[in-house]
Formats: sequence, C-alpha cells, structure tokens
Amino acid sequence: MVENWAFIFCSPGFNPDKNTVVMDNDQCKVTLIGVDVHERDRCIEIAKKLVTEGCQMIELCGGFGPLYIAKVKEATDYKIPVGSTMYGPEDRKKMLDITSGQIAEND
Repeated sequence: MVENWAFIFCSPGFNPDKNTVVMDNDQCKVTLIGVDVHERDRCIEIAKKLVTEGCQMIELCGGFGPLYIAKVKEATDYKIPVGSTMYGPEDRKKMLDITSGQIAEND
C-alpha cells in the first residue's frame, strides 16, 4: 500500500520553499509542491530529496511534459514510479488557451 507519495505541479509564481503542503493521516502522507513555470528544473532536485525522505511514488503535473518525467526517473535512479497527470486530446486546445493567458470563447 502507498503510504507516502507526492504531487509536484507548476504554476506561475509558485515557490517550493513557500508552496509546499503536507497532508497525512494514520494511513498515508501526501506532499504537494508548487514550482514556478519558469523553474521547472527544480522538480529534479525536489524529487531526489523526496525519495531520500521515503516517498514511494511521484506524480508530476502535465505541464512538465514527458521530458521531465524522464529526467525525474533518471535523477531518482528509477527507484520509484514517476507518472503524470494528462488531459485528453479533446481538452488540449482549451488547456493551451488557458495556459497562454487566453480564455477560449464558446463555439
């Protein structure tokens, strides 16, 4: 059973030193860590630290893309599963509109 896992997300202005939340109960610990979109590389060192602290799996925000999944897996020596959240093709344009600062109008 997973007892310790983390989700690392990227969003404008987030800093892992200020934007880290740990939630736990008697069965599981979850760590949520925010990273600025222009400092995505920080997720690599964060992931390495999480593994040394007993993290059993890491989910990355889809905004990191497949390259960072590979980088984090390599940096953590493939010791734990590393995955990501993704949106389906039907939502890609909407996500692009939102993340590029535009709001898509209803068609």
